[in-house]
Amino acid sequence: MYFFILYCPLCFFYNKATMLLQNRAIIALGLRMCSTHVSKGPLVDAARPSSDMAEFRKVFSKAQHIAIITGAGVTAESGLPTFRGKDEHWRKWKSQDLATPEAFSRNPSRVWEFYHYRRELVLSKKPSAAHFAIAECEARLRKQGRSVVVITQCIDDLHRQAGSKHVLKIHGNLMETRCVSCGHVTLNKQSPICAALKGKGSPGPDVADAQIPVDKLPRCDKSDCHGLLRPNVVFFGETLDSHILTKVEKELEVCDLCLVVGTSSIVYPAAMFGPQVASRGIPVAEFNMTTTPKTEYFSYHFSEVFLRPVGLTLQISTNGVLCSLMQSKTVGFLTIFIPNICLKIRSALGA
Repeated sequence: MYFFILYCPLCFFYNKATMLLQNRAIIALGLRMCSTHVSKGPLVDAARPSSDMAEFRKVFSKAQHIAIITGAGVTAESGLPTFRGKDEHWRKWKSQDLATPEAFSRNPSRVWEFYHYRRELVLSKKPSAAHFAIAECEARLRKQGRSVVVITQCIDDLHRQAGSKHVLKIHGNLMETRCVSCGHVTLNKQSPICAALKGKGSPGPDVADAQIPVDKLPRCDKSDCHGLLRPNVVFFGETLDSHILTKVEKELEVCDLCLVVGTSSIVYPAAMFGPQVASRGIPVAEFNMTTTPKTEYFSYHFSEVFLRPVGLTLQISTNGVLCSLMQSKTVGFLTIFIPNICLKIRSALGA
């Protein structure tokens, strides 16, 4: 049985302790949910969190186990829509209304068209500077005996393509399929994934549904099954993979620094990962163009241009953001650049 739960905006006014207790329970339950409350604009309390980059550089230089939580803002730099704001709709439907088990049960053709569109986009894109910077940061710190884990809400595989080794994908993998009959999971990068979906999935608001017969949609290739396939992603209202969630919990328990990068912090349980770390007294830094519903929990929030490192050439778009985390001569720079509402990380390590 599946549950699709929306958070009431009144939850914003609960005290912090109550919110943390409630959301710890959400993390333990592992249901993927979307909050209806989105915070924008300047912080109410300008003294919290800090935007002192020099102070943050010191914290970063001492950290031994760093958890980086990434969202759609990172993949947006590769040209993938975030399905937030102006990209919220596919045709006339909200993406989160299509990404549910109920929607797939009612109209598997429409949902497959939506995910076929997303698959074709992902197959045509390459990792962004953000992906490469995170991967290079992990590699450099590993040589120093330090660790970096990427906990991503993204369902593409761009972090791994960029070279990241330690990646936990909490919402599944768009390039995998799962049989609804036998449960078999397989990697499938065919384009198109089936003949009936060729040329389908256009996102235009006036495009009619293809209404593909169920027997023509992607099917299990096991000879004794031939059941209907679905994307191996976590739909809203479904439970996250308990094995992945257990690994995430362990990483959050041992990290001594957490970066929350390019996420709106409205999808649960991921939205509570940062606050969960912060509740242990561990520094958490948020990098996003706007504040989020969870900004107030964090030690740092960066959304302005702080520093241009000498010798590093970057093209900065309107309303862009550049931050530099200079550590030492052996580590160099980790540069974070956020254009518009997305986020881009670029590295010039080893300066």
